[in-house]
Amino acid sequence: MKRQDEIDPITLTVIWKGLLSIAEELGLTLRHTAFSEGVREGDDFSTAVFDAKGRMIAQGPFSPGHLGSFPYVVQAVLRDYFPPDRLRPGDGILLNDSALGSGHFPDTFQIMPVFMGERLIGFVCNSAHQVDMGGAAPGSQKVHGVTEAFQEGLRILPVRFIRGGEPDEDILRLVTGNVRMPDKVRGDLMAQHAANRSAAVRLEALFREQGPERVEAAYEILLDRSEASMRQALAKVPAGTYSFEDHVDDYGPETPPIRIAVDVTFDGKGEVTVDFSRSSDQVPAAINSYLNYTRAYAIFAIKVFCDALWPQNAGNMRPIRIVAREGSFFNPRFPAPSGGRAALQVRIFDTINGAIAQALPERAMGAFSHWSNPNIGGIDDRTGRPFVLYDVGLAGYGGRHDRDGVEGLSPVMNCSNIPVEVHETLNPVRVRRLEFIANSGGAGRHRGGCGLRKDIELLNSTATLSLLGDRHKFQPYGLAGGEPGALAETILNPGRNARTLPSKALLQIEKGDVVSFRLSGAGGYGPPGERDPQAIAEDIADGYVTPEHAAAKYRFAPAE
Repeated sequence: MKRQDEIDPITLTVIWKGLLSIAEELGLTLRHTAFSEGVREGDDFSTAVFDAKGRMIAQGPFSPGHLGSFPYVVQAVLRDYFPPDRLRPGDGILLNDSALGSGHFPDTFQIMPVFMGERLIGFVCNSAHQVDMGGAAPGSQKVHGVTEAFQEGLRILPVRFIRGGEPDEDILRLVTGNVRMPDKVRGDLMAQHAANRSAAVRLEALFREQGPERVEAAYEILLDRSEASMRQALAKVPAGTYSFEDHVDDYGPETPPIRIAVDVTFDGKGEVTVDFSRSSDQVPAAINSYLNYTRAYAIFAIKVFCDALWPQNAGNMRPIRIVAREGSFFNPRFPAPSGGRAALQVRIFDTINGAIAQALPERAMGAFSHWSNPNIGGIDDRTGRPFVLYDVGLAGYGGRHDRDGVEGLSPVMNCSNIPVEVHETLNPVRVRRLEFIANSGGAGRHRGGCGLRKDIELLNSTATLSLLGDRHKFQPYGLAGGEPGALAETILNPGRNARTLPSKALLQIEKGDVVSFRLSGAGGYGPPGERDPQAIAEDIADGYVTPEHAAAKYRFAPAE
């Protein structure tokens, strides 16, 4: 193998940029060929490139929940199911198991080995959130009332889904026969395959152009430099253990809160341990976080705080250790259900943020607004066929030490608000309102972002509503004297026999019912009394706060 010092910087850059381009183009191909709005519009997918040893080398700029799980997915598949000597050109491995994958059945992973002749040179991989994988409720994310994974839908341990470049129709029939939206699921599975296939062609071309020895030597340089960069960044954080606690509202109506507790220990020498062991035990509802999912967002948080600009790969994960006691909420034992674990990614980050704020206050922020991830499904009166509306409602960031929280962007998971027009075209619904909620952002020297209100009317005769939200009981915290954001709430039929709904529940709704999703505001940063009067005036002009709220929170009186 070529020695590392024999690869000049220009060649190394060409190889590295080529790998990034392959990972990103893989994602663009998936987005543009997918059938479901969650993948096509919501960006709920991820992509990555691995070497022949199963180490992640490059990733696309997509969801951390999948990307942080990828290294463990590929390693487990190669170790326990498909050793490299069993793989052949044209193969593709499919799985969605919660513990092996990214925490719930809707996320399907496809792993494709790449060959140059008979030589295995690496893997291209992607993960996409399927609109439905069967189970107790449309969208496969029912939380309350689900007590074991077997109730959540179709579980796929790693199988050879692609043989000789073609899908196994027997496996496809098995999958599509157990889901509510077979056309969309089949379309997305084939889009995943097509995206991998195009990326495999490009990776092979890179190896032929540069030569296997040079590319593999470049891999070692990239991994070692990424590790060194992360260790250097971690060593700059003051040594010590930093702890923080928060709570998830509950795991369904009339259930107790779930404690999220983290201890983050920097050793001062370039390593960090993130320990969730003090958190609650696993719960008898579908919201537990399997360890891969816990790892994914914990690693993401450490990277954001300590080494944000270097690439994420197997190298910079080496100095980061994620711990959670077995049987706890963040490392449950199978068959713990986990379909609603999407409610946790923001909370994992927020809890680590609260801990690290003690060591790096200028890099931390007030807690995010929590997001809303409901599913509305049933039989469409117009077509007689099933429909599933999968929604992603995203609101504000917390205030930071030098600026306000931004409005209406994806916290942590890199998804997108799905356009109103898409929902109304594909589902029997009408979106009545979509707006920021005035006065919801936590007051502070720098204000937290506003909550978001989205009112959805059902035009169908009936449907099942699966709620997946949070922050109805525990406000997003502020930092350094900043105030918390306003609580979230979900209201059925506001203005006419209004009924307040839990953050996690399953219920039947009928034609004409309006569900009003009102997301929490984000936490503020710094004492409100230190806020710039000009910023307050601009908030009033923009509708983020009312004059009355400005007077009460900031003692602000507009100039005559």
